[in-house]
Amino acid sequence: MAWLLCASSARASVANAPGANLQVSLITYGPGETYWERFGHDAIELRDSASGEAISFNYGVFDFNEANFFLNFARGRMHYLMDAAPSNLDESYYVEAGRSVTRQSLAMTVEQAGALRDFLLWNLRPENAGYNYDYYVDNCTTRVRDALNNALGGVLKTQLGARAGGMTFRQQTARLMSAQTWLMLVMDLGLGPYADQPLSAWQESFLPEVLQLQLREVRIDNGHGGLQPLLQSEQLVSPNRLDVPPAAAPDLRLPLGLAGLSLGALIVLTRRWWPIGHVLLGTLYLLCAGIIGLVLLTLWTLTTHHSAWNNANLLLFNPLAFLLLPTLWRSRRGLAASRFMDGVIALQLLASMVAVLLHLLPGTVQQNQPWLLFALPCWLALAWSLRRNR
Repeated sequence: MAWLLCASSARASVANAPGANLQVSLITYGPGETYWERFGHDAIELRDSASGEAISFNYGVFDFNEANFFLNFARGRMHYLMDAAPSNLDESYYVEAGRSVTRQSLAMTVEQAGALRDFLLWNLRPENAGYNYDYYVDNCTTRVRDALNNALGGVLKTQLGARAGGMTFRQQTARLMSAQTWLMLVMDLGLGPYADQPLSAWQESFLPEVLQLQLREVRIDNGHGGLQPLLQSEQLVSPNRLDVPPAAAPDLRLPLGLAGLSLGALIVLTRRWWPIGHVLLGTLYLLCAGIIGLVLLTLWTLTTHHSAWNNANLLLFNPLAFLLLPTLWRSRRGLAASRFMDGVIALQLLASMVAVLLHLLPGTVQQNQPWLLFALPCWLALAWSLRRNR
């Protein structure tokens, strides 16, 4: 019920202040160290110039203790809440955590500031505060962006929607998650073609830092037939003291390609010189490929994670791998694969070739070349080793 206390505080002055006394700012907080903080955060600050009271409204509250939280998360049904708190409390938390804090004062008319305040207080009510979170299209930043856009009469969407974005969802995700390498790889593997579509600046402003940068270029009517910057001022309240994410997404093709070639070479070499090692190595790969395939299939068919749908990586990692495990273990005793297993091997190689050919067709969207470069040497090495006794 903390948000109720915050709402009460808001009603003390900000809620009752005339629009002429309201100063509107976008507060942007830099990325944190924990994985759910890597995308950064932001809030709308309303300040009453008469009393000096400032309240920050944000859309990033979730509760690990919510019933079935992790099950709902897995199914893509994440429940988030809007919240409000005195700005100094929010700022002190991020300053102590070493995350940057930037305040951008916005040039809003009396009517626009009042309308924004009324909307935020309406949104703060218990019956309106909750929403279904989506990483890319409905998150704590898009809610802030949309609230500002509505108050400004659609100016943000009109101008940002006409500009090309700098990166795709996949590139921004890999860039910001690069400090947690394994998590970055898991997320990249799980993203489908949705994450590779070209974005406008409006779509790419799902990230706090992108929205912060884009607001610098927005122009609004100055009331005299001309245009003026939306930003009145920009202040770095507190500098970043954490590692800064790279400016560009890491290129995964070389490291994953080398890893695939190395694993494929080990499969071939151990087949001749260390049979039990060959079986154990092949078993590890097949188990991982099968489990990954089940997860990808589940994400596509049983969840609302639309960014994971239609994932072409299913052609490279799928449950067919489980069928090859008995044949792999029999190969240690020099037994040949059955005709049925020959067909399974051929089917998997065909699926891998289809995944490659998809990149030669016009209109291909999904950028999964790193996983192609990793999986192909492994499947070719396994196919050779399983059919060697022929």
